[in-house]
Amino acid sequence: MRTPHTVVVTYIAATPEQVWAALTDPAQSVKYFFGRRVESDWQVGSPFVLRMDDGKVDSQGVVLAAEPPYRLSVTWRVEWLEAFRSLPEVVVTWQLDALGEAVRLTVSETHQEPVDEQILQGGRNGWPLILAGLKTLLETGQPLKVETPKPPPAPSKAQ
Repeated sequence: MRTPHTVVVTYIAATPEQVWAALTDPAQSVKYFFGRRVESDWQVGSPFVLRMDDGKVDSQGVVLAAEPPYRLSVTWRVEWLEAFRSLPEVVVTWQLDALGEAVRLTVSETHQEPVDEQILQGGRNGWPLILAGLKTLLETGQPLKVETPKPPPAPSKAQ
């Protein structure tokens, strides 16, 4: 396994079980993940889908690890943007660590092959916003009201 290219950490005043539920429940993910619904039975080897509100697949992959309520890892391939479909899969891992009355949530994005810096920047911009939405939802019961960011520019043909 390669070293993660993107690592984002946040602290949430919640239990690991509450954070796990928010990560794996489509009714909750739609409130913090730009309207996307997570879909899976969360068994190792099962499909993972991130679905847009119009029913189209945003991203999909396979569950690599599911250790409730402490670790979830999936392969991830962006499907909704034509230019991104040819990119190699990425591995996304959520690690939850109980710290008293809070959870440290670490999200890492690991690429198996070299990826253009502008693509990496998309994750580096997106994950903090997603986690801020998750934190706000769990701590206040209300979604974070922010504008959905535009996707990064398409990768260059030189790759």
